Amino acid sequence: MSKGITSKNEDYSQWYNDIVIKADLAEHSSVKGCMVIKPYGYSIWEKMQSILDQKFKDTGHSNAYFPLFIPKSYFSKEASHVEGFATECAVVTHYRLKNDGNGNIIVDETAKLEEELIVRPTSETIIWNTYRGWIQSYRDLPLLINQWANVVRWEMRTRLFLRTTEFLWQEGHTAHATSEEAIGETRKMLDVYADFAENYMGLPVVKGVKTPNERFAGALDTYCIEALMQDGKALQAGTSHFLGQNFAKAFDVKFTNKEGKIEHVWASSWGVSTRLIGALIMAHSDDAGLVLPPKLAPIQVVIVPIYKGDEELNKISTFVDELMPKLKRLGISVKYDDRDTQRPGFKFAEYELKGVPIRLAIGGRDMENGTVELARRDTREKQTVIQEGLEIHIAQLLEEIQENIYNKAFDYRTEHTTEANSYDEFKELLDGKAGFIAAHWDGTPETEQKIKEETKATIRCIPLDNKQEEGVCIYSGKPSTQRVLFARAY
Repeated sequence: MSKGITSKNEDYSQWYNDIVIKADLAEHSSVKGCMVIKPYGYSIWEKMQSILDQKFKDTGHSNAYFPLFIPKSYFSKEASHVEGFATECAVVTHYRLKNDGNGNIIVDETAKLEEELIVRPTSETIIWNTYRGWIQSYRDLPLLINQWANVVRWEMRTRLFLRTTEFLWQEGHTAHATSEEAIGETRKMLDVYADFAENYMGLPVVKGVKTPNERFAGALDTYCIEALMQDGKALQAGTSHFLGQNFAKAFDVKFTNKEGKIEHVWASSWGVSTRLIGALIMAHSDDAGLVLPPKLAPIQVVIVPIYKGDEELNKISTFVDELMPKLKRLGISVKYDDRDTQRPGFKFAEYELKGVPIRLAIGGRDMENGTVELARRDTREKQTVIQEGLEIHIAQLLEEIQENIYNKAFDYRTEHTTEANSYDEFKELLDGKAGFIAAHWDGTPETEQKIKEETKATIRCIPLDNKQEEGVCIYSGKPSTQRVLFARAY
């Protein structure tokens, strides 16, 4: 137990909630199922947003914004899509309130909308209805649009960042002249997500394709990145969908090709959300609090002075005033915490809890010796280093910390990816070791559903780099050509 945080080995769910609350990331709001993202949590999302936004622009995409409200009739145009989201939709039926004469505010029953509006659970329908007016010719293609927005999916059981009624995300929606181009876009954006997860979040992921049972409603194929959390459960960290011509046909989006023939366009959509912050917490943190990879840490270095009297503080502050611009020139975010309202020990605990990668403590004796005490958050090791060239040492150490955080998560995933060759072995692994279980499956949705009902494990994906091997399904005993990855998941 540390700083009031439950040990993750005692109660993983409580440990996660404790970190979210105590590290000042988010809190439950007065609106059931919705969260308030606090400034520190939002600053992590802003860093994610900034990096991803640049990656989207580097791959030719532009940002736009589409309405929050979607006419109900739009959903009925794509049958599998409406079926997939019907149970999660918030519906607006009236447009006015009134006073009932007794001081109560009630819905004005005379102000009923002619057509109900759905608060967007995702934007395919409103966007494809709009694209009909934007696309006429092959010259208008490809159309590569991204939207940063909030969405609402009505949830009965919520958990901060991982599953809330309202959450923040980005959704890309693209239109292409050929299926090959649309599939290429779908795969390209999956690679963008995988690169972001591994090289920025320090999170190793498996790239794969979903089974028909787990596919996005209205897609022909759903590609995904799957990550493993420290409790052995999987988390879907991003998805990219090949939509075929389903939405183009539903909303009559056609173009004249180079040969003068009229065709329906081909589509993709792709998105990641604030659940990535949940993934960040669960993949790397420990019983002392948050552990942040340097590339996503709002504060990469914090400096805490330890002094007796103003004279010592002035000497330390003079040194810090010279150091901070050097760090900032190297692109390193740094905070000097010289508050006199809190003791150094309190500050150490606060920044450890908030996952700041490097902490420098500088006292009067350090100034005499030309040294500083440096503490790493990832390993919690302390070392004394010389002040000369400190900014270069810190820059190199941040890279080392980023790499170490990734390697630790990679090693955990390797240790918790196991093959199962029988249903009994499969169930034993699920309840014991957990993690990813590579097992043969007969390819039928019926078998997949039965395994899910009996064990709560789902097929997370069919890995894109899967090797083909003859085998028999662990459940039905029917022939199989490859193993798929099963896990219990968030």
